Amino acid sequence: MTIRTTAGLLHATPQLEGEGMLVTRPFPTARLDQLDPFLLLDRMGPATHGPGEAKGAPDHPHRGFETVTYVLEGAIEHGDSQGNRGRIGAGDVQWMTAGSGVIHSEMPSEEIRRDGGRMHGFQLWVNLPRRDKMMKPRYQELRASEIPTAKSADGKVAVTVIAGDSLGARATIDTRTPIIYLHVRLTAGARFTQPIPATYNAFAFVLGGEANFGNEIARENDMVVFERDGDEVSIASDNGAELLLIAGVPLHEPVARYGPFVMNTPGEIRQAMIDYQTGRFG
Repeated sequence: MTIRTTAGLLHATPQLEGEGMLVTRPFPTARLDQLDPFLLLDRMGPATHGPGEAKGAPDHPHRGFETVTYVLEGAIEHGDSQGNRGRIGAGDVQWMTAGSGVIHSEMPSEEIRRDGGRMHGFQLWVNLPRRDKMMKPRYQELRASEIPTAKSADGKVAVTVIAGDSLGARATIDTRTPIIYLHVRLTAGARFTQPIPATYNAFAFVLGGEANFGNEIARENDMVVFERDGDEVSIASDNGAELLLIAGVPLHEPVARYGPFVMNTPGEIRQAMIDYQTGRFG
C-alpha cells in the first residue's frame, strides 16, 4: 500500500444561499471548480438561531446530479413537486437523486424556525454519469441508527460510514457510482489509515481541531485535496480532530452547469430550463 501525498489546501469561504442561509464553501470557487465527480460541498452552520431567524432553501429545481444532506445538529424538513415529504434530524442522511428533475425545498424544522435553535450540517453534490442523468428521481433517507459506525482497535478513531466502507463497517446506502463518504473523529494522538483506490479522486474537510496529512496540516474549514499517487490516505492528530473524508470514481465526462442543472452539453442545459419553465419537473 502507498500513502497518497497532498495536492493542496483550500480554506472555505462563507457566502449566502437560498433565502439568506449562511454556508461555508470550499468548492466550487475560483481556485477549484469541481473535483470529479463532486460538484459542491457546503457546511451549514454551526449556528444558533433566535426565534424567526433560521433560513433555508425554499422551492428550487435540480436536474442531473445528486444532493447528499448530512445533519449534525437540528433538523431539516423537505418537500418536493412529486408529493414527497420528510424530516432528517441529528445524525441522519438524505441522499436525493434528482435525475430527470425535481422541485424541492429544504428548510430548518418548523420548531427551529419558530422558536430558534442550533443548526449544523453538510450538503454534498455528486454528479451523475450520462446514463443516469434522466433517471427517475429517488430519495434514500437513513436515520442515525441505520448508519454503520466503527472504531479503531485502540479506540482513538471513530468513523461514521455514510458511503463505502471503513474499519470493517460497510455502508447501506446505494450509490450510482462508487463513493466513499466518512465522518472521522480522532482523539489526541490518533492515527488513521483509510484505503482508497488510486483511481478515485479524494479530499478531506476539517470540521474542527488540527489534522496532519503528512506534508500538510489542516484546521477548521480547511479542505485537503489528495494526489492520485497512492491507494490509501493517512491522517494523524496530536490534539484531536474531526473531519469528513470523501472520495469517488471520476466520471471523465463533459460537464455543462448552470445553477441547479448539471448536464453534459449546453443544449441539455437549455432543455432543462425549458422543462422547468413549462412545468415538466413533476
